[in-house]
Amino acid sequence: MSSTESASLFNNLETLSTQELLQGMNSVDQTVPQAVAKALPQLEALVEATVARLQAGGRLFYIGAGTSGRLGILDASECPPTFGVPQGVVIGLIAGGDTAIRKAVENAEDDAQQAWLDLQAHAINAQDIVVGIAASGRTPYVIGGLEQARQHGVATGCIVCNAGSEVAAVAEFPVEIVTGPEFVTGSTRLKAGTAQKLALNMLTTATFIRLGRVKGNKMVDMQLSNAKLVDRGERMLMDELGISQSEAAALLQQHGSVRAALTAR
Repeated sequence: MSSTESASLFNNLETLSTQELLQGMNSVDQTVPQAVAKALPQLEALVEATVARLQAGGRLFYIGAGTSGRLGILDASECPPTFGVPQGVVIGLIAGGDTAIRKAVENAEDDAQQAWLDLQAHAINAQDIVVGIAASGRTPYVIGGLEQARQHGVATGCIVCNAGSEVAAVAEFPVEIVTGPEFVTGSTRLKAGTAQKLALNMLTTATFIRLGRVKGNKMVDMQLSNAKLVDRGERMLMDELGISQSEAAALLQQHGSVRAALTAR
């Protein structure tokens, strides 16, 4: 199928079968990692800036609206259990507050002053870094938050999905992942959302690896908060130390974490 035929087909989605819809979405989704790859130099600069701030005792803040805000909150919430960092090292803020995590809050993203108020509630300071997430690159909540952060000496970055955006213009470390038109026009929860999730995964994973929160390729600082993770911790110790599962279980029980158990041996 030519690109012209493909574009024509995707203009009439309601006429497609389920198979055609899924194949169409899958085909356009395959362009997302390629777009992310082009932005790796920008993402590298953002990671380096984030590592420097966190090494100095600062925090990473995400600000966004809608899908972008929710993705930031998701990434922030997964850092403590994955890397064993304290709650509050990575903080996700969304336009409209916690209510907006589950349902849309009308006009919340249009308030250019609210993000800075939300950041101030967490005692934002010059040791921290703020990353704005906005698929369109023109969300007032994000633009205002980044502008105020820079005025107060706070490092700023962003993850956007358009080139030359207003958000990127006010960020010191912009990451521009140009994903192009969506399968459903304007639905940035699709390609743009996938690109943002990939970039956020890379940002925090690379950052915490650089900060020593992974050993080899293992999550030695993960929180042992359920039976599955306890079992995973035991298997890490079995692999690293060549011991039985019962011995690994005893070590975990004694020391409370995979890293502490490895250090003790």
